[in-house]
Amino acid sequence: MNAFRSFLYALARLLGDANAVKRGRVGRRIGRRVAGRATGRGLGRLFR
Repeated sequence: MNAFRSFLYALARLLGDANAVKRGRVGRRIGRRVAGRATGRGLGRLFR
């Protein structure tokens, strides 16, 4: 079940990227993904 959920999350990310390309908002998408990763890492360090 976990592998299937991981697959669905990966698919959703790819579809979001494709949608950003279609709408011409790739820069905004990349910025938000980088910010999300940084936030996740920061929270992970904070709540070890």
